[in-house]
Amino acid sequence: MITIKDLGFAYGEKAVLKNITMNLEEGRIYGLLGENGVGKTTLLTLLCGLKKPQRGSIDTDGRNPYDRQPSLLSDQYYLSDEVPAMNMKAADYAKYYGKFWEGFDMDKFIEVMGVLENDPQQKMNQMSFGQLKKTYIAFALACNTKYLFMDEPTNGLDIPSKAQFRKAITKYTREDSIILISTHQVRDLENIIDPIIILDRQDVLLNATLEEISQKLYFDYSSERMEDALYSEMVPGGNIQVCLNQSGEDSKVNIEALFNTVHLHKELIKGIFNK
Repeated sequence: MITIKDLGFAYGEKAVLKNITMNLEEGRIYGLLGENGVGKTTLLTLLCGLKKPQRGSIDTDGRNPYDRQPSLLSDQYYLSDEVPAMNMKAADYAKYYGKFWEGFDMDKFIEVMGVLENDPQQKMNQMSFGQLKKTYIAFALACNTKYLFMDEPTNGLDIPSKAQFRKAITKYTREDSIILISTHQVRDLENIIDPIIILDRQDVLLNATLEEISQKLYFDYSSERMEDALYSEMVPGGNIQVCLNQSGEDSKVNIEALFNTVHLHKELIKGIFNK
């Protein structure tokens, strides 16, 4: 488990994270959502030890990420949104850099590259941005780490590649892994991320599983307008509406509608889910 307690970080006078407290549990693929500038990337870099918390603490199964202990470094991977185009073949890159991760599996790298329809013999500096991104995704999965942090991994991927990415994430990660994916592209990932974390400026508005969300909020897809809706949006054929779940009826969570509901009713949502 990763335990984050009263975490704070600022760039100069500008506080980005303030009193962030939450737990990340094994066997979960967390979706990290939030508007630009709320600290999603900062949180990821703090979790992997690239930045030092200025307040509070992060405990990763009894270890402090900023201590950069080799045992933890070899069991975590951070995939940045910015990926360097190395002057070498993808397979050579994987063979050379994979040895820094104890569990790296070259055969898995080649297999995932095949799933992503990417050529491991192609030079990385001759790849398109999407091909380069898929190379690093394959490498990240081949490292077989328990802790995997990904910042906007579907940026630059075309529609077929996004489906391939979802398949790869669900098939090639460990059962005990803790995966945290920061994204603006919620439709790309809505079938695999659970729980959902929504960050606001200096606050956690929501950290809940889809089951917990559907127990407390009801997502209606009918053409009838609901007077008590917390959020309503017209779509072809009707509306997406979100209201409090008074009846306990099940519904399919729409993550975009959830995000908009949370931002319209921040204190209400925090009160509902922090009881």
